[in-house]
Amino acid sequence: MALDPQAKALLDMVYRVGAPRFHELDVHQARHSFEKLQFALRPEAPAVASVTDVPIPQAHARDGVIMARLYRPLHAEPDAVLPLVFYFHGGGWCVGNIPSYDVLCRELANYSECAVLSVDYRLAPEHPFPAAVEDAHRAVVWSLANAGLLGVDPARFALAGDSAGGTLSAVTALQLRNECGPSAAHQVLIYPCTDILSQRPSRRAYSNGYFLDTESLAWFFEKYLPSDSDWSDWRASPLLAPRFDGLPPATFIVAGCDPLTDDVRAYADALREAGNVVRLYEFEGMVHGFVTLGKFFPQAREAVELAGKALAEALKSPA
Repeated sequence: MALDPQAKALLDMVYRVGAPRFHELDVHQARHSFEKLQFALRPEAPAVASVTDVPIPQAHARDGVIMARLYRPLHAEPDAVLPLVFYFHGGGWCVGNIPSYDVLCRELANYSECAVLSVDYRLAPEHPFPAAVEDAHRAVVWSLANAGLLGVDPARFALAGDSAGGTLSAVTALQLRNECGPSAAHQVLIYPCTDILSQRPSRRAYSNGYFLDTESLAWFFEKYLPSDSDWSDWRASPLLAPRFDGLPPATFIVAGCDPLTDDVRAYADALREAGNVVRLYEFEGMVHGFVTLGKFFPQAREAVELAGKALAEALKSPA
């Protein structure tokens, strides 16, 4: 698939100035570089009704807290009990944070008319797999148990995320199903990584020169999964889960020129074949990571609005 002209312009600029790729940086440099890109190319932050930092206690007090940030949509009344969307940010489980995703979460709150809880899960390599998985699950379980404190309806919630965060959303949905826990009304999975060891064609077709290259993927995977980890664990690669029945309806957003696209399609097919409701939207010519870069890509605004409206439809009050 040919690159969109705007995507080509961005990549030409990045490679022309010789910007280092993730695998050429140490972790702290990579985090700074990622944050700079997000802040430079994200849209202006829309107003919302309120923004509240939420410390979520870990199961054991010695482990401290998971920080999260709760956004209430612009037109929400102060005492309204809202549906809740959990958002897990991207960044290969190694980079990314709440501030980098502030604009996206504000947009999702306004488009969906739901509260959005952005979760700052622990990052690798300081906290390798399965720390992020455990934090995502803990954030959901605690928040639903303390819905009154957050002003949300525990019976109406959804899971959403992009890239590594999309993987965490998918894995959390599987975990909740396995333990017969509460079921999300919907999941929005934006170009998630579903099979770490994949050899599907898109991994080769877009292996170099399309922003997320093979070397950078390997850098993320090796930081996230220590040498003694089981790389076939379905909590790292949800496409390897033993079954896919009984999962929430899913909206997938994929980029046409992304090495992960065929893996996302395979996961969508697995869910559909197991009887789940699936919708997949492909943005032709886009590269991995485009959704947060709305100042540069008009398609990003379209994708975020699509995601928000899917959440609004899934979480609307019953008649």
